[in-house]
Amino acid sequence: MAQTKKYIYLFEEGGKELVDLLGGKGAGLAEMTKIGLNVPPGFTITTEACIDFLRDGNFPKGMMEQTMDALHMIEEKVSRKFGNPENPLLVSVRSGAPVSMPGMMDTVLNVGLNDETVKGLAFMTDNERFALDAYRRLIQMFGEIVYGLPHEEFRGLIEKVKREKGYDEDKFTTSDITEIIKGENEIYRKHKKSFPQDPQEQLVESIKAVFNSWNSRRAKTYREINHIPENMGTAVSIVTMVFGNMGSDSATGVAFTRDPNTGEKRIFAEYLTNAQGEDVVAGIRTPKYIDDMKMEMPQAYSDLIRMCDILEHHYRDMQDIEFTIERGKLYMLQTRTGKRSAKAAIRIAVEMYEEGIISEEEAIMRVTPEIFDRILHPQVKTNGKETPLGKGLAASPGAAIGSIVFSSERAIELGKSKKMILVRPETTADDVRGMAVCEGFLTQKGGMTSHAAVVARAMGKPAVVGVETMHVDTTNNTLTINGKTLHEGDVVTIDGTSGLFYLGELPVEKPEIDKFSKKLLELADKNRKLGVRANANTPEEAHLARENGAEGIGLARTERMFLGNERIPIMRSMIMSESKEERQKYLEQLLPMQISDFVEFFKTMEGYPVIIRLLDPPLHEFLPDKETILNKIYEIKSGKNGSDELQYYEKLLKTVRDLEEFNPMLGFRGCRVGLVYPEIYDMQVRAIMEAAVRVQKEGRRIMPEIMIPLVGHHNELKILMERLEKTAKSVKDSDQVDYKFGTMIEIPRACVTADKIAKYADFFSFGTNDLTQMTFGYSRDDAEGKFMFFYLENGILEKDPFSSVDEDGVGELMRMAVEKGRKSNEKLEVGICGEQGGDPDTIYFCHKIGLDYVSASPYRIPIARLAAARANISEMKPELASTYRY
Repeated sequence: MAQTKKYIYLFEEGGKELVDLLGGKGAGLAEMTKIGLNVPPGFTITTEACIDFLRDGNFPKGMMEQTMDALHMIEEKVSRKFGNPENPLLVSVRSGAPVSMPGMMDTVLNVGLNDETVKGLAFMTDNERFALDAYRRLIQMFGEIVYGLPHEEFRGLIEKVKREKGYDEDKFTTSDITEIIKGENEIYRKHKKSFPQDPQEQLVESIKAVFNSWNSRRAKTYREINHIPENMGTAVSIVTMVFGNMGSDSATGVAFTRDPNTGEKRIFAEYLTNAQGEDVVAGIRTPKYIDDMKMEMPQAYSDLIRMCDILEHHYRDMQDIEFTIERGKLYMLQTRTGKRSAKAAIRIAVEMYEEGIISEEEAIMRVTPEIFDRILHPQVKTNGKETPLGKGLAASPGAAIGSIVFSSERAIELGKSKKMILVRPETTADDVRGMAVCEGFLTQKGGMTSHAAVVARAMGKPAVVGVETMHVDTTNNTLTINGKTLHEGDVVTIDGTSGLFYLGELPVEKPEIDKFSKKLLELADKNRKLGVRANANTPEEAHLARENGAEGIGLARTERMFLGNERIPIMRSMIMSESKEERQKYLEQLLPMQISDFVEFFKTMEGYPVIIRLLDPPLHEFLPDKETILNKIYEIKSGKNGSDELQYYEKLLKTVRDLEEFNPMLGFRGCRVGLVYPEIYDMQVRAIMEAAVRVQKEGRRIMPEIMIPLVGHHNELKILMERLEKTAKSVKDSDQVDYKFGTMIEIPRACVTADKIAKYADFFSFGTNDLTQMTFGYSRDDAEGKFMFFYLENGILEKDPFSSVDEDGVGELMRMAVEKGRKSNEKLEVGICGEQGGDPDTIYFCHKIGLDYVSASPYRIPIARLAAARANISEMKPELASTYRY
């Protein structure tokens, strides 16, 4: 006879190593039990049971028998019995996935109460008000979570009693609560339901509801946003109830072992006295701060500080803790790795490394490129004269500007057609879909550990919460504060760093990289093999790239240097020239301009390589379009302008017609122009070498690398190299310059024949924009505007190949080019300069296939430095890669 699978683990049987089976909450409760912290007795039903239940629609065989056996063991430990009217055991039924999903799934508290056991609880505790309060909470939670009854109706009932009585719910009397319980049962009857009096039925239905919450709309949305697998399932922890709503010496709260906004090493906690369960995170009442607890409950405060220190050192990370204080005694109900802002994530990683808690490799792996990218988000720029609309709690840093909307449904309806700020009395887990499409959040209620705050930090979006001077009317869709009323569509600016928000659009500025970020990047630079260069087209961009840590220029596009009012007329005249001598006349005018540009590049990148790509685009791109020229000719012929101007435009029209191509991106461009009109490349190489000699004579080390674009056949490179080497050597003192010639690999044929091309090249640089276009047969501009979104939405492609290298296709060509190229030329330098070079996944791939460097836009240099280090650490220490997602 087959043995029944084990679906139940008592807390003392589990541990953090079983997180996939017990979920984060169950593993945390077990681990805290194991290290001797004060945890209420309980047990966990595994994620496997959830998966089986969701597949079959029934509990797996043996699960409920094991559940009841474990419940009897708990009864013996606490000397109470589940369903006993004189000495009742109450339990919470709590969700907990292997990956933190704050507020996304359901929990039911006080399971086991009914009309009889509530009397026993009142007698046991000598506190009738407390017992009735626990009962009315169960009736509400059970109705909402198990039966799906409207939250608004239960909440509306409480608000009605508050208005009638003139005081808040923590002041409700026994008779007030009795009245609420009657009203709650009326809500059940209205929806043709009744609250079950059988405690075992309550337990069974609560477990089912928690299992089913794994597939709730909000949970599925959260998983989609955060790339969490669908097949994990949630565990269910059955925990002996401890009560924070037993009076002024009881409380419930949430604590972070460090500040989740700034990362500062201090306990960051909020609590509510005489409260229970979700009261703190739901944002219904404004909580107190940890400093108040020091005065109000000194022993519990001391115990909490000690527990936080134990847990942080045990888990070696900042912890998010839920606790309850029952009549002065502290109980730990949850610990998990705490959600934090990007700024806090970086500071915590660096300081924990400096404190010796984690290694430098672990510090790097804890900060993903996506996290680091968030610190580069804008901040509100004020001069101190602006008058804010109001002030709340600075729950998640950063600036957000948008039109206000008052519901998630409306935000989803508007989609990404406009930037929006979601304004709510308080957010709930059901708001996560709307939050995902908004720029930031503004709430009337809630604290720093409320749902809005936690989710905003996880999403990296600004939030201001707990604006108690503001009234949000979701019926009429208005926000009223200080005598002003705002409606949907009004624009506000919220500052999640200061907690202020303003009417209208304020200027924003990019923040500077702080000392903790600089330290993390220093550690990253020590731990990476890949070089990081910048794609920069102007000296200004080169300066920015150096400030951000670029180790040279991976791509300088010379075509951008021919634009501008002074240069474009000369460039057009050169293109319109009818003889080599005429072309050279105009090229001589462009030469000093090019020299000046290159001098600035070389000075900025002193001691680092600078790759300069010779002219690449089709020549027609420097000319006006045909329609503009025809209109100009018509205007001249209709007026009294001279014949010289007419002659110029007629010649310009002839040139445009001569250069017309069916597919110019596959036509007369790149090295093909350099072969047909070699004097153009001659001028550019002269300019590069003269600039290098000039700067080197100032005592600076200069390392120019000259890139010939669009080579698809080795003979193209061979012929050009023979000529351009002579041009370079013709420049006086060029033999003192350490220069290289190479090519951009952007044609599939070049990858396949890389061994032949490498014989004539000092370096390869992958131009993955064109390589992707030619490999897929997609025009980048047309694909992104017409069908790419459809391909991504329908799973035809997993990701946009123009954003992240397609490893199976384009990547295989790159791998082939590296292997063949280096086999033919072992000194070959290989890098990437396409736009994908700043993408973390692409950087990881480039590390794997052995590239020497990646080149990214100046703004993405810090991210590329971090991603390169993480790629190397993932290879050297795979155990860290499995712990921290690459």
